[in-house]
Amino acid sequence: MTTPRPDITTEADVRLLVDTFYARVNEDPLLDSIFNGFAQVDWSHHLPNMYDFWSGLLLGTSRYHGRPFPKHVPLPIDATHFQRWVALFCATVDDLFAGPTAEEAKLRGRAIAQVFEARLRGRNSLTVL
Repeated sequence: MTTPRPDITTEADVRLLVDTFYARVNEDPLLDSIFNGFAQVDWSHHLPNMYDFWSGLLLGTSRYHGRPFPKHVPLPIDATHFQRWVALFCATVDDLFAGPTAEEAKLRGRAIAQVFEARLRGRNSLTVL
């Protein structure tokens, strides 16, 4: 019998989600080449920003004060990258959590990817659905 997965309810849950997701990004050949190859992400700076970003979206905190979209403009990314990001993100949520906030996390992740892809590509039809 498997133990039921908890919902996302605490800052520790947000950190677990973010850390696990980005560990998977770093192991993914398609996304690793963008994050670590092209963008050369400073993880010691990026991860705390992502904790604040997702904490704001999922727990209602107000620590994040950035503008995430402009950082994505110079990246050589296309629909394939967005699809992979969404797949990894949703799989990470599903592996760790279950409940209303976990479902909200997946909805938010998909919505962010859709908006970013649309803005970057100027498409009328979105591919990450």
